[in-house]
Amino acid sequence: MMKFLLKGLWRDRSRSLFPLLTVFSGVFLAVVFFSFMNGVMSDMLKTTAHFQTGHLRIMTRAYAAEADQNPIDLALMGVEEKLTQLGDRYPDVLWLPRIRFGGLLDVPDEKGETRSQGPVTGLAVRLLDPAGPERRLLNMGDAIVRGRLPQKPKEILIGDAFAGKLDVNPGDTVTLISSTMFGSMAMANFTISGTVRFGIAPMDRGAVIADIRDIQYALDMDDAACEILGFQPDDIYDDDRATAMATAFNASTDGDDDFAPQMGTLPGESGLELYFDLLNSMGFIIVGIFVGAMAIVLWNAGLMGSLRRYGEIGVRLAIGEDKGHVYRTLIGESLMIGIAGAVLGTLCGVSVAYLMQVHGMDFGGITRNSSMMISNVYRARVTAGSFLVGLAPGILSTLLGSAIAGIGIYKRQTSQLFKELEA
Repeated sequence: MMKFLLKGLWRDRSRSLFPLLTVFSGVFLAVVFFSFMNGVMSDMLKTTAHFQTGHLRIMTRAYAAEADQNPIDLALMGVEEKLTQLGDRYPDVLWLPRIRFGGLLDVPDEKGETRSQGPVTGLAVRLLDPAGPERRLLNMGDAIVRGRLPQKPKEILIGDAFAGKLDVNPGDTVTLISSTMFGSMAMANFTISGTVRFGIAPMDRGAVIADIRDIQYALDMDDAACEILGFQPDDIYDDDRATAMATAFNASTDGDDDFAPQMGTLPGESGLELYFDLLNSMGFIIVGIFVGAMAIVLWNAGLMGSLRRYGEIGVRLAIGEDKGHVYRTLIGESLMIGIAGAVLGTLCGVSVAYLMQVHGMDFGGITRNSSMMISNVYRARVTAGSFLVGLAPGILSTLLGSAIAGIGIYKRQTSQLFKELEA
C-alpha cells in the first residue's frame, strides 16, 4: 500500500510538492537558527568564562559588591595559601589568580616627555609560563598581530588597535600610571613585546596584558589578587556541580567578615543568567514555535488538497472503501512527505550551519562599541541537537496538519455521493 501511495505522490506533484517545500523550508530554518543561536550563546559563555569570570570566581565580599570598579584595595590576601587550600579541596578544578587594574598608559618621546597616553583596562595573569594554562585560555598564540609573547619580566601585550591609537610598536617602552593597593600613586615602566587582537571589542579597545608578578610588585600587592578563577575539567561548565560547590564554600566562610572570600558561578557572576536559561531551553522554544506554525500551514495545505481531491475521495467512498482507510492513507501520504522534507531540510540546514561554524560571520561593525565579552565573529555550532531539532517536529507537524484537515472525510455523507457523481 505504501508503495502505491508513493507512486501516486511521485506522479501527481501537486499533491506533494507544496507540502514538501513547506516542511523543507521550516526544518531548514529551524536547524540553521538553532545552530547559530547555540553557537553565539555558547561562544559568549566561553569567552566570558575565559576573560572575565571563570566557571567559578572567588573574591572578597567587599570586592564583589563593587567588582565593576575593580577596587584593588579590597582584594584577596594570602593568595598562595588559598590556592593550595582550593587545590586540596577541589583537585579536579584549575584555579588561577588574576588582577584587574586600570590607569593610564603614558608613551614618552625622545626627551622623556609625554608624547601620547590613553586609559587602559589591565589584566594580570600568569603570563610568563610557556606551558601554563593562561596562554591557552586567552588564545594568545592566535591573538598575536605584531611582535611576540612576553618572555621575561616587565614585558606586556597591548591591543593592536590601542597600539595604533597611541602610535607605539613592539619594543617601545611605556609607563603605567595607576594606584597601589594602599591608595598611593604607582608608576612602572614596561616594554611592549607584542600587540594582540582578540576579536572582542572590550579587550581590543584598551587592553593591557601583563604578568601577575609584575603587577603585584608595581601596585604593592604582594601575595594578593583581585580574584581567583576556577575552571572545571575539560573546560566544560557543569552548572549543577558549580552551584553545589559555591553553596558549600560560602556556607563555610564567615558571613560577617567583609574580607572573607565568597564564591560565585559563571551565570551569576557574568549577569548572563537569562542567556544561560535561554541556551538550555532554546531547543524546546524553537520546536514549539516550529510545530505550531508548520501545523497551521500544513493544515491549510491539507484543506486545499482535500478540496481539490473532493471527487477522488467521493469515488473511493462510493466504491466501498472505508472512511477510516481513506483517512489513514492520507496520513500515510503526509508521513512520507514529512520524512522526505524533514530529512532534506535537516541535511541542508546542517550543511549551512557547518559552513557558518567554520567560516563565521563578522559583526565587528555592529559590536564595535559593545561592552559584552563576545567575539566579533559569530559562529554556528553543530551538535546532536542540530540533527534532532527539525527532524521529529517536521514529521510531527505534517501529521498534525493532515490529521486535522482529514477529519472532513468523516463528514462525507454516503447518500450524497451518487448525486455528486451524477452532477
